[in-house]
Amino acid sequence: MTDVHNETTLKSWEERQEFAELMQPLIGRLYRTKGVEILVYGRSLLNGSTIDIIKTHRLVRQHEGHKLRLRESYPFLKAISEMEMSPARIDLGKLAFGFHFGGKRQGEESVEEYLVRELADVVGKPDDVEPRDVVLYGFGRIGRLLARLLIERNGRNNKLRLRAIVVRGGGEGDLEKRASLLRRDSVHGPFNGSITVDHEKSAIKANGTHIQVIYANSPDQIDYTQYGIDNAIIVDNTGVWKDEAGLGLHLKSKGASKVLLTAPAKGNIKNIVHGVNHTDILPEDLIVSAASCTTNAITPVLKAINDKFGIKNGHVETVHAYTNDQNLIDNYHKAERRGRSAPLNMVITETGAAKAVAKALPELAGKLTGNAIRVPTPNVSMAIMNLNLGETTDREALNEYLRATALNSELQNQIDFTSSTEIVSSDLVGSRYAGIVDSQATIVDGDRAVLYVWYDNEFGYSCQVLRVVQDMAGLLVPNLPA
Repeated sequence: MTDVHNETTLKSWEERQEFAELMQPLIGRLYRTKGVEILVYGRSLLNGSTIDIIKTHRLVRQHEGHKLRLRESYPFLKAISEMEMSPARIDLGKLAFGFHFGGKRQGEESVEEYLVRELADVVGKPDDVEPRDVVLYGFGRIGRLLARLLIERNGRNNKLRLRAIVVRGGGEGDLEKRASLLRRDSVHGPFNGSITVDHEKSAIKANGTHIQVIYANSPDQIDYTQYGIDNAIIVDNTGVWKDEAGLGLHLKSKGASKVLLTAPAKGNIKNIVHGVNHTDILPEDLIVSAASCTTNAITPVLKAINDKFGIKNGHVETVHAYTNDQNLIDNYHKAERRGRSAPLNMVITETGAAKAVAKALPELAGKLTGNAIRVPTPNVSMAIMNLNLGETTDREALNEYLRATALNSELQNQIDFTSSTEIVSSDLVGSRYAGIVDSQATIVDGDRAVLYVWYDNEFGYSCQVLRVVQDMAGLLVPNLPA
């Protein structure tokens, strides 16, 4: 009896592997040729392995209480691959589950008829958006992750084209070191692909992308057009310039048209948290900020809570991974406490994230306080939000609301949700969400709630930055099914 059971289990696994292997090339081709990104219940399958495809299908059971087999979703992917459509993020899991189990079928529709109805916003629609050049000014932690994100979307239908990076230096061996840091990352692992150095053209080649390396000491010293770059969005991830005067220097360079700062801005520059206030970006906005990693992590969850329950006031404590601004060993630092060894100490420091929320979500102005503790981990942080709500609720209702928000709302790209009792920070390295609600840690007492929100302060934030770049470029990519 045991042998029969083992054989059945193995056959089931082999079937899943076979369908995942069939799906892989379709997923890649759809993105490269049509700009269509395939997901399963919010998890992107772009550049995923066969095991990734199998694992994402297991998520369906967690959300719906019913499994979705790969043989049930594959026909939908195959049909989508044969359709003409404009760029979109299409959730294969939701489509297939809705067809088979969700009561979305009307009469005896075929798979093709069902898809035409569910994807009506993009099926047969022309793709008339012109590609946009992107330049990364600075090539540190965020710059290199943005490069990875832009390169992984290579293809003739790619609308954001990484054309150059701008750095200081230019000494012997500089190109090799820049390429090596892109190729190998102690936190995020190896680059998925091939990287070579072109000394003659002072460039890095990554998966077919020619990345010009430009050396400059000031944003206004460059003529991008001499490299064939024009109308470019400059992503400044140096943190050196934060006001309009400083960031405006970029616009004095020929070929640059807009600037995005990957840090909180000063003055009247718009601080954007995609998913919350990205519609505030106007075509005439030349300088925009993507706020901070912590602001991006907490604002979507705070918006969701405020929309449903109201927030009277609250406090946000950030337990944050140490950053490059701290010292590895005790040494002088102009800021309080940050001179002490980051890998050996918890360090209390300040954060402006709680106040910065009001720039993206004005209704919370003056209602939040905040502080931060830097801890000896290199990546993934947590925000603990102690909130006084506008009405009473309970733990189950609050968690269920946040689960539904993460799955089926306009914030589905920003908020993730976990029910695991075993998850720890390292499990969330590489998360593409702004924040992940840890539902098992939620505390509710009447109108008081304490929420624990994890976030990959490097990769998750970089994904949010890239979404703002898309906004600035006028790339409207719908999430379907609606």
